[in-house]
Amino acid sequence: MPRRGLILQTRTHWLLLGLALLCSLVLFLYLLECAPQTDGNAPLPGVVGENYGKEYYQALLQEQEEHYQTRATSLKRQIAQLKQELQEMSEKMRSLQERKSVGANGIGYQGNKEQTPSDLLEFLHSQIDKAEVSIGAKLPSEYGVIPFESFTLMKVFQLEMGLTRHPEEKPVRKDKRDELVEVIEAGLEVINNPDEDDEQEDEDGPLGEKMVFNENDFIEGYYRTERDKGTQYELFFKKADLMEYRHVTLFRPFGPLMKVKSEMIDITRSIINIIVPLAERTEAFAQFMQNFRDVCIHQDKRIHLTVVYFGKEGLSKVKSILESVTSESNFHNYTLVSLNEEFNRGRGLNMGARAWDKGEVLMFFCDVDIYFSAEFLNSCRLNAEPGKKVFYPVVFSLYNPAIVYASQDVPPPVEQQLVHKKDSGFWRDFGFGMTCQYRSDFLTIGGFDMEVKGWGGEDVHLYRKYLHGDLIVIRTPVPGLFHLWHEKRCADELTPEQYRMCIQSKAMNEASHSHLGMLVFREEIETHLHKQAYRINSEAVG
Repeated sequence: MPRRGLILQTRTHWLLLGLALLCSLVLFLYLLECAPQTDGNAPLPGVVGENYGKEYYQALLQEQEEHYQTRATSLKRQIAQLKQELQEMSEKMRSLQERKSVGANGIGYQGNKEQTPSDLLEFLHSQIDKAEVSIGAKLPSEYGVIPFESFTLMKVFQLEMGLTRHPEEKPVRKDKRDELVEVIEAGLEVINNPDEDDEQEDEDGPLGEKMVFNENDFIEGYYRTERDKGTQYELFFKKADLMEYRHVTLFRPFGPLMKVKSEMIDITRSIINIIVPLAERTEAFAQFMQNFRDVCIHQDKRIHLTVVYFGKEGLSKVKSILESVTSESNFHNYTLVSLNEEFNRGRGLNMGARAWDKGEVLMFFCDVDIYFSAEFLNSCRLNAEPGKKVFYPVVFSLYNPAIVYASQDVPPPVEQQLVHKKDSGFWRDFGFGMTCQYRSDFLTIGGFDMEVKGWGGEDVHLYRKYLHGDLIVIRTPVPGLFHLWHEKRCADELTPEQYRMCIQSKAMNEASHSHLGMLVFREEIETHLHKQAYRINSEAVG
């Protein structure tokens, strides 16, 4: 017994000593990074004798600020890791103290043994073995390749851009920025503290000191994700005065699936108030009501329609269409709000939301050019929850049918145009106008910005409000929501920013790249066809 107590006392002594050393290391790192590096004789960056404008120094300051922010994030992560190690050592020390006290009482100690999750480690290693990291995979075609995307310390170069991302851009999303910072730090840790099996030799600096790499030595990296296995990173580092590069391969394996929750959702009594702002465009409204009759009245049967109409012209026609639907289908769950003023989409939706006086309700902000299915209405119910979630589906926007179906005498009916093909339309991932959210959430967040006039902008303002709040934003493409093509007119009264957005939307709505290319090179194609026909006729005559 005395011998066992002596061993425990010795372990406690060494743990206390290690705890003190780690605390000292944290303090030293903090003082080292916070100490300003000053050089009173250092000139401003740039070539001596050359004048630089204000923009140059502003860009330089911004670059330096981003660099220091990245470094600060790195330090915070290192400090957090050290704190975690301190906590683990404290827990071990507490465990030893408990073991010592139990031993002093003469009772055999039987604590919980520290279990190594060998099965999880084995699974993670198997993920690396299955991924295309060390050995290539046999692929059926060139389309089976998972391409890498490349990045530097400040930029990401990406292939999959959608319609809102750029070929080269700074990582905007926080999770992407944090991911790349963490990966570069991990690569530096591998280089500066190599394992015995790493294929690299220890190199010394010019004064014989150990050579240490930092983030400024990072040249470029590549990453790609196999959705069922993990993300692979290829990193390259190089000192400015050396010829050799350091190459590090990292892999973040995906773990096994874990259950978060399982629940029943009852949507049988969930009413949706579809709110449509409208001005003129009575023909489009008639088409909208045809789809509304088929989907909402005949199939779903849990819908209220609110139409907010601006102006007097066309109002009688809209009333006639609603009355016709009422008489044919015995449908009375609608509200018509008439505003004798200039069209303002945000104000229309605000008025439509406030016109409902029956308490809480799920709202679907919709436009007259939207075609939706009964399945989409259920998706709307499933992905919005009061006080917790709002639903922002990505609409599939159809191209100009006159171009898509130019080879046919007449474009097919609308129902036959509703297909998800590259030449028929695109996912409108820059649009945020169609949304499902509960009335209480909409009113709590303040509704639409009434300062936005005319076309565009009001939906983005509302979307950003939710992003800055505590509610979860569900953003995903949905198959049952289409934006029907219509000719777009960009009014002169729009602000420059609104006009630019309108023209951009107009250009993207027209046709796919291949169809637009066929239009651009129409004369060249026709000339080629004429030459071919002439050659065939000449050969036939000859």
